[in-house]
Amino acid sequence: MVIGNKITIEEARLIIEQGEPISLSAEVVAEVTASYEFLKEFSHDKVIYGINTGFGPMAQWRIEDSHLKELQYNIIRSHSTGAGEALPTIYVRAAMVARLMTFLQACSGVSIQTCELLVEFINRGIYPVIPQHGSVGASGDLVQLAHIALALIGEGEVFYRGERRRSAELFAELGLQPLQMYIREGLAVTNGTAVMTGIGLVNLFKAKRLLNWAVKGSVLMNEIASSYDDLFSERLNSVKHHPGQQHIAAQMREIAAGSQMLRNRAAELYHSHDDKVFEHKVQPYYSLRCIPQILGPVADTIENVERVLCSELNSADDNPIVDMQSQTVLHGGNFHGDYVSLEMDKLKIALTKLTMLVERQMNYLFHDRINGILPPFVNMGVLGLNYGLQASQFTATSTTAESQTLSNPMYVHSIPNNNDNQDIVSMGTNSALICRHVVENGFQVMAIQMMALAQAVDCLAAKDKLAPATRALYEQVRSIVPLFVEDTPKYEEIVAIEKMLKE
Repeated sequence: MVIGNKITIEEARLIIEQGEPISLSAEVVAEVTASYEFLKEFSHDKVIYGINTGFGPMAQWRIEDSHLKELQYNIIRSHSTGAGEALPTIYVRAAMVARLMTFLQACSGVSIQTCELLVEFINRGIYPVIPQHGSVGASGDLVQLAHIALALIGEGEVFYRGERRRSAELFAELGLQPLQMYIREGLAVTNGTAVMTGIGLVNLFKAKRLLNWAVKGSVLMNEIASSYDDLFSERLNSVKHHPGQQHIAAQMREIAAGSQMLRNRAAELYHSHDDKVFEHKVQPYYSLRCIPQILGPVADTIENVERVLCSELNSADDNPIVDMQSQTVLHGGNFHGDYVSLEMDKLKIALTKLTMLVERQMNYLFHDRINGILPPFVNMGVLGLNYGLQASQFTATSTTAESQTLSNPMYVHSIPNNNDNQDIVSMGTNSALICRHVVENGFQVMAIQMMALAQAVDCLAAKDKLAPATRALYEQVRSIVPLFVEDTPKYEEIVAIEKMLKE
């Protein structure tokens, strides 16, 4: 894929998830080179932050010309102080793509060699080792980005083909040249929102899948309960003027097409009745009936997250900004990660609500006195001797509870630091990391629900009456977890279904 200074979210997904190789367009190479040449000339006799001054509260100190390259190395080395487990490589890949896109805005004054080395890392699958903890999300992801820069200059560590290696050894093995310090390479690579944006992008990709599975599972849930189908009717949902709700309802109608399990309210109830008590519920529980109203806000949230992340991905998010248009250098705070931080908090709250919905639907399936049609815990064995999915509910409930606690917003937890130079910060990378945890929890709970749904279908011998779309879902799950009567460990099946849902 040839890229310029703008890519779409789908193009980003292909690069990040599918490993699509990239190259730089001639136009963007010329623009980045022009920005570099301008800064090289412009910075000769001027005081410019991070080029001939110290960093952060040390900016009041002028740096002698003989130490300018050393200054750029020092910010990388001094800020490589991360702690905790290394980020999984897909998030590192996404962060490198985000860092590259900032440089391709031609507002950073970096050498084109910096961009080309990032392209080499992305295309070859070379992933700097980035500890998860270290960023407060203003001045960007200084610590985590310093670990990327440390690998680029040949002094850090990388993952390559599943092995953790010293980057200097890998450079020699592959014939690559380490990153050189030209004017402000050290500051440019370490200063910005690339890590939180990269993590956010992967969260977004997974959240979209999670929502789609939740909608499909909810239709199957209503088929099992033989719900009336007007809950997702076009007219009912059109009088509530939220695009997400209407989208979810339309998706449910499409998935439910051809089902023989759903009931028609007009045919069954809109005529004379002698019954005083109706055996079938006139209206099901909210976890079945209110799917468009509950998942609609989740859909709207995901759409807004995508819009914000697309803007951040295609922005210049470092400081200072080299402005070719006005032939000057501007100082400000484009590294501040508030946009990403707030969206990650909103996304994790929305996905926690989705997970809560899934857990409540699961409880409906497991609770025989509520559903009235299934054995306890969809247990197809001998009650008392066998236990079905009883213990799986413990896992789903505890995992959902963890997500509820993790939904406490990070965006408002600013703590001043850096000699109060960073007196209000975004905590955007923490927001993105916690959101990542909530996303993973959602898949775990969803995997257990999928087992329960398939087991419930077999309890009712209803697979031939399902809609084609939900029958396909049932078959997917059954290809991993066959119908079971006797008690068997389920932890491996949960992992396998999770993998299916993510892919």
